[in-house]
Amino acid sequence: MCSTEIDAASMSTGELVDAAATIAAELAQRDAPDSAAVCMRAAEALARANDLHESALAALIARVDAVGEMRRWGYPSVRSWLRSRLGMREARAKERINLARQRHRIGEVASRLARGDISYGYAATIASAVTRLDDDDCATAQDILLDLAGQGFSAGKVAAFGNRITDLIAERDGTEKPDPDSRRGYELSWIDSTRSLDGGRYIKGWLNAEDAAVWDGTLAPLAKPAGTEDHRDLSERTAAALTNVLAGGHKATKVTVICDLDTLTGGTAPARLTDGTPIPAEQARRIALNAGVAPLLLGRGHIPLYLGRRVRFATPAQRQVLEALNPSCAVQGCEVPGPLCEVDHVSGWALGDSRTDIDELALTCGFHNRFKATNPEHVHITKDGDGRYTYRIRPPSDTPPPTPATDLWNPTTNHRVRPRPRRLRPNPTRGRRQAAGP
Repeated sequence: MCSTEIDAASMSTGELVDAAATIAAELAQRDAPDSAAVCMRAAEALARANDLHESALAALIARVDAVGEMRRWGYPSVRSWLRSRLGMREARAKERINLARQRHRIGEVASRLARGDISYGYAATIASAVTRLDDDDCATAQDILLDLAGQGFSAGKVAAFGNRITDLIAERDGTEKPDPDSRRGYELSWIDSTRSLDGGRYIKGWLNAEDAAVWDGTLAPLAKPAGTEDHRDLSERTAAALTNVLAGGHKATKVTVICDLDTLTGGTAPARLTDGTPIPAEQARRIALNAGVAPLLLGRGHIPLYLGRRVRFATPAQRQVLEALNPSCAVQGCEVPGPLCEVDHVSGWALGDSRTDIDELALTCGFHNRFKATNPEHVHITKDGDGRYTYRIRPPSDTPPPTPATDLWNPTTNHRVRPRPRRLRPNPTRGRRQAAGP
C-alpha cells in the first residue's frame, strides 16, 4: 500500500473534517486486531483522538450558537439542532452545549483539552460545574478541579467535588442542606425552602403525578421563551413563571386529561395527559373531580370546531382537540409539548387560503410558527390518515453541497489524494498545532 503525507496546516477546516470523517468510517469497518494488547493500546489512542475531536466540536458548536445559524435551518435552539440533526440524547447535548458556552470562562481547561493534556470527561465535568458560578468563583473552581484532575482523581470524583463546590458556595451564603430525598416517599408532594444571607431563597422538592399535572398546566405556558432574543434557560424561565403565578399575574390553571367515557364511569382503561404520560383510571377519576381541572372526553359532542373565515383565532375547544391529537409541535424532530405550542393555520390565514376549521389547524411552537410564516418555501407539509399534519424543514437554498470525502481518502487503495502533496516536517519551534477553527 502506498501512502502520501499531506500538509495539514494548508488544509481548510472543512477538508480536515472530511478527512477525519472518512478515516473514521473506514476504521469503523475494520475488525479488531487479534492481540488484546494491541486493542488496548489502540483504544487508548483512539480515545485521545476523540478528546481532540471534542475540542474541535466545542469550537464549532460555540460559533453556531453565537451566530444563531441553526435558526436558518429551522431549529429554535442549539439543543434542538444537536438532538434532531446529530441524534444526541438530552444529557449528551446539554454536556456539549455547556462546554461550548463555558470555553471562554475556563480558558486553561479549553487549552489543555486542545493540547490533549486532559480528557473530554474532565473538561465537560468542569464546564458543567461552573455553569452557574460568577467569574470569580468560576476561576477558583477551575483551579481546584484542574488540580484534582492532576492528582489522578477520576472524572466521576472531580464531578463530585464540582457538586461540592456548589454546596460550599451555598453554605457560604447561609443555605442549609435539605433533607435527603430518600427519607421521603413519593406519594405526598413536599417542598423545602431555605433563605440565604443575601435575601435569596433556595427551593427543592418533589411533586406527585397529580400535583405535577397542575404544575405543568399552570407554569408551562408561562415558561415559554419570550422571543428569539430570550436567552434564559428553562430553569430561569420557570422561576420567572412561578414568581408570576405567586404575584397573581397568571391565567387559570388548565390540565387536560384524555380518556374514554368508560374510564370515568368505573372502567380500567388508563387515561393520559397531552404529553403522553399515562394516568391510571382511578387517578384520572380523582383528577376529574378536582376543582379547576377539566377532563376532555374524546367522542361525539356539540362543540363548534368548524368556524370558517368568520373567526381568526382558534377557540379553547379547538385547542383542546389539537392538544389531544398532537402531543408536540408539528415540525418533524421538534419536541416542544403541545400545551406550549401555538395554533397554526396550515395554509396560512393571511393568504386567505385557510379557515379556522379543526382539520386545517396544527400546533407549532412559537419559533416554527414564525419560521413557517417567513420561510414558507422551506416547509414541506404532509397529512397522515389520522388527520395529523407533519411539517418538514428543507435546508436553506444557499447551502453549498458537501465536499466529497473521496477527494481526500480512497479506502480501496489506502491512498490520500492531494494535488500537491507535501511531507509535513516536524518543527521544534512550532510545537503541537490544533486544526484551525472557523
